[in-house]
Formats: sequence, structure tokens, C-alpha cells
Amino acid sequence: MIWHTLTGETVINKLISNGEKGLSSEEVLKRRDAFGKNEIPDTKNQNILLKFLNQFNDYMIIILLIAAAISFFIAIYEQKNDFVEPIVIIAIIVLNAIIGGIQEERAEKALAELKNLTRPTATVIRDGNIQTINAAELVKGDIIYLKSGNFVPADARLIKSTELVADESSLTGESHPVNKNHNSLHNENTPIADITNMVWSASAITGGNGVAVITETGINTQVGKIAKAIIESKAPQTPLQNKLEQTGKVLGTLALSICAVIFCVGIFKHIPPMEMFMTSVSLAVAAIPEGLPAIVTIMLALGVQKMAKKNAIVRKLPAVETLGSASVICSDKTGTLTQNKMTVTEIWGNEQTVLSYGMLCSNNSDSTEKAITNYSSLKNIDLLTYKRLKEIPFNSSTKYMATINKKNNRYIVAVKGAPDVLIPKCNMSAEERAQATEANRRMTEKGLRVLAVAECETDFLPNNIDLPLRLCGLIGISDPPRPEIYDAIKKCKKSGIRPVMITGDHAGTASAIAKEIGMSPYAVTGIEINKMSDAELRRNIKKFSVFARVTPEHKVRIVRAFQVNGEVVAMTGDGVNDAPALKQADIGCAMGITGTDVAKSASDMILTDDNFATIVSAVYEGRSIFENIKKAMHFLLSSNIGEILTILCAIIAGLPAPLTAVQLLWVNLITDSLPALALGVDTNNMENIICQKPIKRNKSLFADGLSLLIFLEGIMIGTLALVAFCIGYFKFANQDIGRTMAFCVLSISQLVHSFNVRSDTTIFSSRTPKNKMLFGAFVLGVILQVFVITNPLLSDWFSTAVLNTEQWKITALLSVTPIVVIELSKMFGSRRTPY
Repeated sequence: MIWHTLTGETVINKLISNGEKGLSSEEVLKRRDAFGKNEIPDTKNQNILLKFLNQFNDYMIIILLIAAAISFFIAIYEQKNDFVEPIVIIAIIVLNAIIGGIQEERAEKALAELKNLTRPTATVIRDGNIQTINAAELVKGDIIYLKSGNFVPADARLIKSTELVADESSLTGESHPVNKNHNSLHNENTPIADITNMVWSASAITGGNGVAVITETGINTQVGKIAKAIIESKAPQTPLQNKLEQTGKVLGTLALSICAVIFCVGIFKHIPPMEMFMTSVSLAVAAIPEGLPAIVTIMLALGVQKMAKKNAIVRKLPAVETLGSASVICSDKTGTLTQNKMTVTEIWGNEQTVLSYGMLCSNNSDSTEKAITNYSSLKNIDLLTYKRLKEIPFNSSTKYMATINKKNNRYIVAVKGAPDVLIPKCNMSAEERAQATEANRRMTEKGLRVLAVAECETDFLPNNIDLPLRLCGLIGISDPPRPEIYDAIKKCKKSGIRPVMITGDHAGTASAIAKEIGMSPYAVTGIEINKMSDAELRRNIKKFSVFARVTPEHKVRIVRAFQVNGEVVAMTGDGVNDAPALKQADIGCAMGITGTDVAKSASDMILTDDNFATIVSAVYEGRSIFENIKKAMHFLLSSNIGEILTILCAIIAGLPAPLTAVQLLWVNLITDSLPALALGVDTNNMENIICQKPIKRNKSLFADGLSLLIFLEGIMIGTLALVAFCIGYFKFANQDIGRTMAFCVLSISQLVHSFNVRSDTTIFSSRTPKNKMLFGAFVLGVILQVFVITNPLLSDWFSTAVLNTEQWKITALLSVTPIVVIELSKMFGSRRTPY
């Protein structure tokens, strides 16, 4: 039904409602059952069980499950009842799945709690009684009351209105309020922005009052139709998700290939097939960093908690890292870069005249008009109290507002609007016109929003402003930048991030604000963008940092152009019209204070303080997490390579296996758990993180020489363990002594090595932040390792021998060697960690 073509009375009749008493309670229940609640659904959230099960949909996890199953059946086949390996593998996988599922659920609950805090209410008449209810309970046919300050809870046809003004910017993108009139009628094809007898969900009443009948609710509203398109679209994977997926496949395949080689070599050396198979399975467990998925999930979850404390709510865990990879941040100006506190700071012309006529053409309904009102009160300006006969509301095509007022037997037309529109309409000399134009240019260059005020006095009642207008003057209104924005922009530049302003303001005003806060002032307008093809926009996009007078369609094109150039784009927004761009961006950041529900549901993160500086904090947090992921991976892979090389080299050399399967599993347990987790939550030096460049989309986790460094460190660890075995096996002529020494060295040297991977500076530097958790993991690991060897019961189970003093000294010396080697390489500058 096209409601705006019908009279209010006809609409009420068609909806079988009552304009005086509203609907009955029984009828409300029937309609709610038929049409559902007045809510816009979120994206299709999965329940906690599905979130848990989805954690297993990973190549690395599948390989580990297969290894666990093989290990389990081998234990049954050999009738040893040794189920330690499969139980531990499965426990780690399940723990990872639980953590991942719970944290995603917590993030979604945090979003729901934020929505509950801002959920609107509605004043409705039911059974003849006026009551305030949750807006979600409204149904078609409900009669609602609207007044200044109310949010419109659903699409509705006005049946009464008194100077009703609505801010529909969240839906239409128009920044100026719309005057509503219940008596107006429109044809079918009238654009939404020009329909004055309807009010729309997600808009706000900024003046007057009215009564309306609900015509559409929930997903069927104009806002709901936009939301439906957003909900049905699928967001791309984040950079971290892609990198971990690729890394998991490579590591899993490589580990299985190496284990297959070891198995074949063992068979060739006439080692029993079942024994070699069990060793290969144990090595597969050691080679695949099964702790990494859990550690990554924990790190992201902790990042979500940190961001929540810093005024940001993250809806999905990987979004934290995505923002850390951002190379472009597209931000709105008003309220995000600025304080959204409009203040009149300059008047050109006679102050009394400019403000008097400016107030005569004002409803005090938006922030701009309130700024004029406040300034007039401060200056004790005498207001003109002529009777208003007619109002010509502002719209984006005319760019002015006018009122027609009666003064005795004469009529006064007061006009305010864009200077570039009004100045040409005014009667003045060329010199006066040049002076006005120059004043406008000068005020605009200061970053002021400029309004021109004009008036005309006539003997007849005019229908428009096509009259000989007289320019009263110009009003310059400032919206000061947030105090913290200057430092935030500096950090962006240090970080290699390009801050971009996307605004509906005049190009001169936007450029001036950009220059003031430290951004590049080069601007392009929406009109100029319209003249560019997508290819031309892509080629020229990097020339501009300010995009002025843009539409929602422009925002999407701008984001896409940056992405085609290989940038990771973060986008801020608050209105429904911002939602497509938020969804298109790699990470959408919705405003928590001014943001609509549709914008929030389209975003990856919500800024509860609407502050650009919060995004910069998120950049630091995301980069810090990513670097910690690299540290954990560095440590795990170099350690696991050492384990593989210890076994492989011994078998190739014709020596007995230097470690048993159980010993390999133990080493894997105490090194792949707490130390790796401690590195995952390591405290980074902020200056080092901020000064790094964004991680490119196609850049490998092993770039900048990290893969070679990992391999060399793995050789070092494997060599030390093999040397320990050979000393015990040959010098002390005892295989069990050799295995015990190798067992200790392989385990403790990895614990020692965990300190090496924290940074490329010495661990003794005062600039290196302390990591108490890592130190605790090291102490606990050494205690457990010594306990396993010295405790008679555990010593028997782990097939270890009692070491004498000399053997312990050799073991200790070999175990601390990694830190000596790495510290020397740092000292002489031959080692540079790629983070």
C-alpha cells in the first residue's frame, strides 16, 4: 500500500484502527502474532552450539583429530592402554572450540546490551488510554504521539501535526530537518526525502508535535528494507583469517610429509613398523603447533575485553586484528573528528540585523539553529516577533530555508542558506557582491560553516523568494575539533595510516578543518566524483584526503577504490545511509551514541564514544595482537622444528631414537602451552608498534626473513638436544642417560628460547617491558621437568634415568646456550626479528 497518496482518515480506515481510542489489547496481540515485533533483525546469529562446532572447521584441527584417532587405535592395538596422546590432543582442540564459541557469544551479548541501553520507547493510545511502551511492541494500526525529542519508532502516516519537524538524515542523508504536514498528499513516485505527510523509522522529531498511525513495522519499514539487503550480504574474511588458514594448511601438509619421510627412513633402517609409526604420529603432534589456534583465540578475546574498556565493542574476534592491519581510515567529520558543538564565532554585517532576521527564519530545531539562538541570547539581540504565515523548508536542491511573516500590513520574507546560492539572488553592486564573496571565502577557509541571511519587505503575500532580496550578512559557525584528535592524527601518520575525511560539508570548510588537525587538505567533491569512472577514481583516489559534499553511493565507491588499490579500509558511520559503506569496508566502525541500529548491525565494531581517537587505540591493540601472534608462532615453530630435527638426524645417522613418544609429548605439552600463551599476551612497546607500517593483505606471516630465522633457531635447538643424547649415549655409554639428557635439554632450551623471541633488543634492556607470566611459565616448566626425572614413579613412566652432578651440569650448560647465542647475535647486529 502506498500510504502517502491517501488521506489520514482513509489510512486509519484501511488499517481498521481508531484515531481516538487506538487498538484494543486483543487486536494488538493478534497483529503481533501475524506480523511479528517491530524490530529489525540482526545478522543471522548462530546459537552457541553451532559456534562451538564451527571451531572444528579448520584444516589444522582436522589433521590433529585424525592423528588423535590413529594414536587412540594404536594404543588399543598394542593393549598398552596408553591414551595420553589422543586425550591431550582432543582436550586442546575442545578447549580451543569452547573458548572461541564463548568469546563470540560474549561479543554478541555485549552488542545486545548496548542496543538495550538505547532501545527507544513510544507513546501510544490503546483501549483509549495513553501509555508508554517498548517500541518493539508496536503493531500496524497503532496510534502514536510524537513530540520534539522523540525517535520515530516505525513508519507512520500523520493524522495530526503542529509545526512538526523531523530529522531524517539517518535515512535520507539530508542534514537539515524536514517540515511535516498531515494535510499534504503526494503521488506514487515522490522521493522519500520529499514526502511530508509520513514519518519514518529511525528518524527523530526535532520540533513541534503530532499524531500518527503506524503503517509499517520492523523489516517492512524503509529502514528495514535497507537492513534486509545488508543482512543478506556476506562480509569477506579478515586478513588474519586468510593468513592463519593458509599457514595452517602449509604447516599441516609439511608436518605430515616430514613424518612420512621419517617413517620411511625408519623402515629402511629395519626399525619395527609399528614403533616407527608411533614415533611419526608423536612427531606430527610435535610438528603441528596445536596450541596456536587456542592462543590466537585467547589473544583476540583479550583484545575484545581491552577494547571494551577503551570505548569500543567488537562484534567478531578477528575484527581486532583487521583494524590493526588498516592502512586507510575513512571518517566522518562532525562528531567524530569534531566535538559536534556548533558555536557562532563570526558575523559579517550588522550583528543586530543578521541575527534578528536569522532568528526570524529559524525553528531552533537543529544544532546550527540552536547555535544561532544561543549566540543571540548571549548578545541580548532584540528578536523580531512578526507573525509567521508560511515556511519554505530547507532542501538539498534549493539549499535555503525561508519564512514569510506579517508586519502590520506588510510582509517580511526572511531567508537563510548557502552563501553561494543566496548572494547571487540579492540586489547589490558588483563591489558589494565581491566583498560578500570574499567574506564567505575567508570564513570558509577558517573551517567555519557559513550561512547567508537575507530579507525582503513587500506589500503583497509572496509564494516564493523570487524577490529583490537584501543581503543582511553572513554567520560563521564553528564545530571545534576534539582535543585528542591532533595526537591521534600524528599517530596515524607515524603508523603509515592514511586518515581520510568523508563529509557532506562544503569543501572549503572540510579542507580547513583537515588542515587544522594535521590532515592533508586536498579535497574532491561529490560532483567531481560523479564525473569520474570507477577506473579514474581508483587512479586518483590517493591524491585526496578530503571528500566533500558526498552521498552514500559516493562513500561505497570511495571505499571500493581504496580496496582495489590494495588498502585495508576502516570506515566510520552512524546513519542508515552509512550502512552499505560500513559493510563494504574491511572493518566498519559504527557510532554508539549517534549510530542507528542498522549501522551498528552492519559494522564490525562500535565506538561507544563516537571518537576517532578510539580507532587509533584499536589500531595499536590490533597491531600488538598481530605481533604477539607472530611471536607465539615464531617460538612454537622454531621449537617444533628442533624436535623434528632431533629425531630425523638421529635416525638418519643410524642412532637409536633420542626420545620416546611419551617424552616427545611431554616436551610438546610444557613448551606449547603456557610459554606460548604468555608470549601471546606480551606487552609491547607502543612506540615500536605505532611506528610500524600496516600489514599488507598479501604479506605472509613469515615475511621479512622470519622463516629463515625460525629454521636456523630450530637447527640450534635440535643440535643441542642431539649433542646431549650423544654425550650420554657415547661418553656415559648409556642409552637411557642419553635420552634423559636430550629430554631435559630439548624441553628447557625451548623454555629459555621463549625469552629470545620477544624483541630484537636484549632481554636485559630497560626498554623491554616485563612479562611476569612468561617468567612464571619458565619457572613452572623447569620445576615440572626436573620433577618428572627425579620422581621415581614418573621417572619409570617416562623411561628416564637418574643423572649425576656432571650430567646435570652438561644438561644445564646446553639448555641455556640458546640465550647466549641469540644475545650475541643481537649484540653484533646479525639478528633482526621482523617485528
